[in-house]
Amino acid sequence: MSIGILGKKVGMTRVYDDAGSAIAVTVIEAEPNSVTQIKSTEKDGYEAVQLAYDQTNEKRTTSPMNGHFKKAGTAPFKKLREFPLFEGVELEAGAQLDVSQFEEGQFVDVIGLSKGRGFQGGVHRHGFAGQPDSHGSKMHRRTGSVGAGSTPGRVWKNTKMPGHMGDRRVTVQNLKIVQVRTDDHCLLVKGAIPGAKGSYVVVRDAVKKEKPKMKAAEDKS
Repeated sequence: MSIGILGKKVGMTRVYDDAGSAIAVTVIEAEPNSVTQIKSTEKDGYEAVQLAYDQTNEKRTTSPMNGHFKKAGTAPFKKLREFPLFEGVELEAGAQLDVSQFEEGQFVDVIGLSKGRGFQGGVHRHGFAGQPDSHGSKMHRRTGSVGAGSTPGRVWKNTKMPGHMGDRRVTVQNLKIVQVRTDDHCLLVKGAIPGAKGSYVVVRDAVKKEKPKMKAAEDKS
């Protein structure tokens, strides 16, 4: 089991397996994350570890956060994220976690912000078919009727309409780790992940996959 890590999306490329087949992968750069706080059941009501990523300087950080980082004995960072802390793992503030906690063949979930598309119409935002393009039609890419008649005489909430598209939290589940490059601090995961190049992502254990080490422990019992 791995705790998780914060990183950045570098881009997509391809690698080849032993059979010579090309595999499309996304490169995630994840420099070692620093442990800035340990949450305990006695003090906070739950077990968790707070990781920090992407080092910055004190001038670009607020005074309360600078105090928080000094208490942990680390430099200031841009991003903080909490991860559940499972039994048997002992960490201290100031320690570092890197990509070596993952292994090839492991399944992970990747969380990030999708690309922002701005204000879009119904055809692009929701996949509407649109209206006829000929024979006198003047509707084309408009949504058409959105009302509900005289009863209730209004537009229902959550009706699909033009509006802001993208720039939202997206989780892509069950992505297989193809390679773990510890020297380069990179993970290569099969398939695409949300976000633009350089955007922050969170990599965690796949919640819908059985953990290999947990399964091995059950077999021994």
